[in-house]
Amino acid sequence: MTGGPQEARDDRGGAFGGPAARASRDRILLLDHVVATEVGAFGAERGLPQRLRFDVAAEVAPTGDDDVDAVLSYDRLAEAVAAALAEGRADLLETLAERVAQRVLREPRAARAFVRVAKLDRGPGELAVEIARDRSDAIGSGPAPDPLPPPRVLALGGPLPAALPPGAVLACVGAPGLPVPAAQGAAARRIALLACDQAAWAAASRLGAHAVSTRTEMDWAARRRLPAVWAPARLMADAEGPATLDAPSLAAWIAPRLGASWEAP
Repeated sequence: MTGGPQEARDDRGGAFGGPAARASRDRILLLDHVVATEVGAFGAERGLPQRLRFDVAAEVAPTGDDDVDAVLSYDRLAEAVAAALAEGRADLLETLAERVAQRVLREPRAARAFVRVAKLDRGPGELAVEIARDRSDAIGSGPAPDPLPPPRVLALGGPLPAALPPGAVLACVGAPGLPVPAAQGAAARRIALLACDQAAWAAASRLGAHAVSTRTEMDWAARRRLPAVWAPARLMADAEGPATLDAPSLAAWIAPRLGASWEAP
């Protein structure tokens, strides 16, 4: 760790304090995230899970845009904690904090990471460590996050199946035979796309799947290996799309944008 106790306290106040403490920088926060795991250098701590509380903050540039795909998702902070714990047992809280910070700094939108890890079961109070890391402290050759395998993209052009296959599946249902009335203007095109969204939500309910409309939602479902149905209006509203909105056309449009191919089951 760098700096003394006063520097650590200052970082804590700046990262996790109220709006007055945050100066002019925007932060995404994960607070009071409690996980039970085995950690510690003492023999008495081996084989005995104990509660840890994680506070994580990531400094980000403001976007001024109400678009979930334009910001760092809160889920990525929780996933950084889970990935740090999955790397294996640690003797020191400093090790866990460093793992989390390095994971956060792999996110393209994260400029600086603050991590606080506290043991909750080792005394009448809490035992904690706090660190702050920025891009210059990042380990590795680049900021890219862990690669996410693309989902399996399915075009459900006929009757719906009883259920979607398990795992990371993105189904497209569309509205068979419905043209995209681009010549009739943006409003007519939007209405046609909203009809596809309605069909997607109905299919998701029937199939017991998640309806997703943004890339962030798609990634969330894929990371958890959950089947999903794509509601295309949000992503396609301002993009050049296919001439029809049937399931194969939608699948052929979205699959290459996810680095995937598509298939008809």
